[in-house]
Amino acid sequence: MSSDVEQFVHYRVANAPVLWYPFPHFYVHPVFPEPFFAELRARLPGPKNYVRLDETGTVPKGAYPERFVCSLTDLEEEEFQRDAGSFWAEFNQWIGSDEFARLVMFKFREGIAERFGAGNELRTSTELRLVRDFTNYSISPHTDAPHKLVSLLFYLPADESMLDLGTSIYAPRDPSLRCEGVGHHPFDGFKKVATMPYRPNSLFAFFKTDLAFHGVDPIARGDVVRDLLLYNIYVNKVVGTRPEKAVRPRVAWPWQRA
Repeated sequence: MSSDVEQFVHYRVANAPVLWYPFPHFYVHPVFPEPFFAELRARLPGPKNYVRLDETGTVPKGAYPERFVCSLTDLEEEEFQRDAGSFWAEFNQWIGSDEFARLVMFKFREGIAERFGAGNELRTSTELRLVRDFTNYSISPHTDAPHKLVSLLFYLPADESMLDLGTSIYAPRDPSLRCEGVGHHPFDGFKKVATMPYRPNSLFAFFKTDLAFHGVDPIARGDVVRDLLLYNIYVNKVVGTRPEKAVRPRVAWPWQRA
């Protein structure tokens, strides 16, 4: 992959303003150079490369039957076997690099200090996979697993006909509600704050806290194919002199407190 592409993405991500309500997040458009995004779109795999999410062992059987996933590592292997170039290998090597992960974590350094305690060091790992959702997919408000640190959702639609199908962020109607990430919550217990437009060549990124409620409203329109690249950073270990002093994220914003 050209270093020009890498530098373009670094520039766009590094300079994107972080919004803090109701939890730290940012949105970037465009995130890739347009010619690279067009090539990425052209190289998206066919249906045979995707596995239904509930067949991966990461969710219970029968959960999210409209969501399918594809490993970038599998695409690398197929590319090698077919002698079809090195697009996915080069992309995976760069986007999965420690340098890019450090850039993303630097964006949320204030949230990391608040969540884990200033001065503590994190041992992390990353996960990358393509996701394909279909009509009737939905996921109610949740904050992600407790060991999640950051999520990046690269939106990959062909055009702007489905702008309303992006991920939404929510604020609980009960301002004292918090969730460590062990379950999902009914939509009617939340106010929708914003929906990140499902726009070609865009990125929605957010930092995991106990208030990072997000989800996708039920996709009611027919014949929907919703492509995205999901990039996650997980915390494997917290290293520090006094990690037990890490503070909890805020329960509510100042104007919501009694």
